[in-house]
Order: sequence, then structure tokens, then C-alpha cells
Amino acid sequence: MIALYISAVSFLTIVFQMINIVFFDMLEFGSLYSFYDKMRFSLASIIVVFPVYVGVMWYFIRAYRLHQEKRNIAIRRWLVTITLFVAALIIIGDTIALLRSLLSGETTLRFFLKVLAIFFVAGSIMTYYIWEGKIFKTRTDGV
Repeated sequence: MIALYISAVSFLTIVFQMINIVFFDMLEFGSLYSFYDKMRFSLASIIVVFPVYVGVMWYFIRAYRLHQEKRNIAIRRWLVTITLFVAALIIIGDTIALLRSLLSGETTLRFFLKVLAIFFVAGSIMTYYIWEGKIFKTRTDGV
């Protein structure tokens, strides 16, 4: 799960920095070099950590198919529940920030694109774990 969190944060950092570069704000403190430096670190993190996450998930999914009882380990359920909870909190907080910005008239294209990126990442994580839970539930019910 930590690999998933690192990958998600790194992906969002890359997207945010790309938005900052494309829609550069001269009044913002920072230079283009700092944006590229953050992108380099995040890209290196994704290149190392995301394949680890995919490999570990592949191993676990194979193990769950062979031994259904392993899927009900308390720590796994706890981590998936926390991940879903955090993703839901991020979506709720993101929606509040967007509405607050809209109501105050301060919304910019940069802000809106960053909100969409957060919605995409958090929503994708939630969708995957909800879908995964339904897939395994239907397979265990049919067995």
C-alpha cells in the first residue's frame, strides 16, 4: 500500500508540475528549474516504486485465487479500508476546495486542472479496490 501511495503522490506531482510549466505564472515564487527538478524526482520514484507495487499486487492476486482464505486476512482488509477511506476524504476535500474557489471567484485553469488530476487519481484508486472486492466476492460465492 505504501508503494501505491508513493506512486499516486509522484504521479500527481508530475501532473502538477506539467500544469505549472504549461500555465506558468510569473507571480509565483519559483523557477522553471524547480518544476523540472520536482518532476525528475517524482519520475524516478514512479520508475522504481510502481513496478514494485504491480509485482506485489500480481503475486497477491495469484495467491488469492489459489487460497481464497488469504484474502480475508485482517491486515489486508484494514489496509484496503483505510485506502478507500483516505481516497474518499481526498475527493470530499477536493470538492470543498473547488466549491470554495468557485464561490470566491478565484478559480483559474491551473487550479481546475489540478483538481481534476486529484479526482482522477483518487477515483481510480477507489474504483480499482471496489471492483477488486466485487470480483473476488463473486468468485468466492460461485465456488
